[in-house]
Amino acid sequence: MRNFHLAGRSTVHSQNAMVATSHPLAALTAIEVLRSGGTAADAAVSACALLGVIEPQSTGIGGDCFALIQPKGEGKIVAYNGSGRAPMAAKAEWYLERNMHAIPLTSAHAVSIPGAVDAWATILRDHGKLGLDTLLQPAIKAAEEGYVVAPRIAFDWKNGFEKLKKGTNTERYLLPHGKPAVAGDVIRQPDLAHTLRAIAKGGRDAFYKGAIAEDMVETLRGIGGLHTMDDFAAHTTETTVPIGTMYKGFDVWQCPPNGPGITMLVMLNILSRFDLTKFPAMSVERFHLEAEAARVAYMMREQRIGDPAFVNVDVAGILKEFADEYGPKIRMDRMLDLPKVSPPMNPSTIYITVVDKDRNVCSFINSIAHSFGSAIVSNKTGVLLQNRGAGFRIQPGHPNCIAPGKRPLHTIIPALATRNGRAVMPYGVMGGQYQPVGQVHVLTNMLDYGCDVQEAIDMPRGLHYENVYQLEDGVPAAIVEGLKKLGHQTTKVVPPLGGGQAIWIDWDKGTLTGGSDPRKDGCALGY
Repeated sequence: MRNFHLAGRSTVHSQNAMVATSHPLAALTAIEVLRSGGTAADAAVSACALLGVIEPQSTGIGGDCFALIQPKGEGKIVAYNGSGRAPMAAKAEWYLERNMHAIPLTSAHAVSIPGAVDAWATILRDHGKLGLDTLLQPAIKAAEEGYVVAPRIAFDWKNGFEKLKKGTNTERYLLPHGKPAVAGDVIRQPDLAHTLRAIAKGGRDAFYKGAIAEDMVETLRGIGGLHTMDDFAAHTTETTVPIGTMYKGFDVWQCPPNGPGITMLVMLNILSRFDLTKFPAMSVERFHLEAEAARVAYMMREQRIGDPAFVNVDVAGILKEFADEYGPKIRMDRMLDLPKVSPPMNPSTIYITVVDKDRNVCSFINSIAHSFGSAIVSNKTGVLLQNRGAGFRIQPGHPNCIAPGKRPLHTIIPALATRNGRAVMPYGVMGGQYQPVGQVHVLTNMLDYGCDVQEAIDMPRGLHYENVYQLEDGVPAAIVEGLKKLGHQTTKVVPPLGGGQAIWIDWDKGTLTGGSDPRKDGCALGY
């Protein structure tokens, strides 16, 4: 139980339904959808569409979406892969002939086909009661009538100022009065409202075919892109089955590759070889073990994972192989000698978790990759386009090498923990490369250290990234010094690691317990 003498945040409790996400208005929107008879999927889509307007640095209809959904909380779990593909003209040879060995983050080549809108439509077809015509109305209203900028969003807006000044159409759409928005500003985006109205009326085809797609293609080709109308029209969402592993009696599920959820599962398999409870939650040993598991798992990801439509990804073999090989090698007195890997992206994201009155469970994530994506806004539509394609390698033979119609190695991962087939906790942690580590940190805080969902989210964190252990300010100096003695190079993390959300389902009591991250403007609501 938290110390009520100190500032903090309590868990949120309800009996009927609950949502947790990164902005109070989005959480309220989801609750209103649920109260009006909508499902968990309906609520997630409506909240996400609104976040695409009021949290523009993190998400939008120009981005991608993944989701895990379990009907009634005890049925078959369905995984939705709404990630976009490279244009059909995007061949590695094309880039190499032009002496391009990496894809610039703010170039048209970084823009893969946005998958979110089709994913929303597919999820609603399978699990919704309401349509896009109803669910997009809060987003349309916010774009048309204006919304008030929240503090964390203003923080990111300021950090993105130089990027936005140099972008395509970004000054016009995202720099009101030539300056970054500050907390309390009212922002209106009438062109984006018009686009959302078209999607509400015409469905996914209004986005992927016709005038909206034509404008996106014209914008991208005008700055050197290879995109065509056929690339947009051909986009589809993949419906598949999740991958998983067991930790402390709980099954933990992720979307399969090209999502990187397998990274988190490898970490769990390695950590399952250790008894974390021998060490305090805030200890050198615990942080060291988490970092070592992450270093192995991220090495695996960079070596083995790509779009399974193009490369063979042996999920079962990988989950066993890396834990078996590297788990016994981890030492408590020094770091493993591993090759340096440099993941190419560290994006921004929003995550939403919803459980409705029928216990339909939705773990849902949507992103435009880096903060403010590619900094390319379509000429007339107000659509800010993602830069997910910059996650590709231009390295023939690499599993994540760019190819026509290929999906890049992703970063966004919704998670779901179950026990004996029943949903226990849909949850997620935002923040690009941090997400697998963040999910492991939250889960082990709960299962090994007895934290509730809010305590688990709040606990100080770190990310071992590009051979440097980036640590939040809340990590005590003694732990930092202890990690240095083991060989870790440490630094303070800048900007903050991504926030997280979780809902715990107590089937015996018939209650829901939610937590949300104060590192963003997080909010959990229930009724």
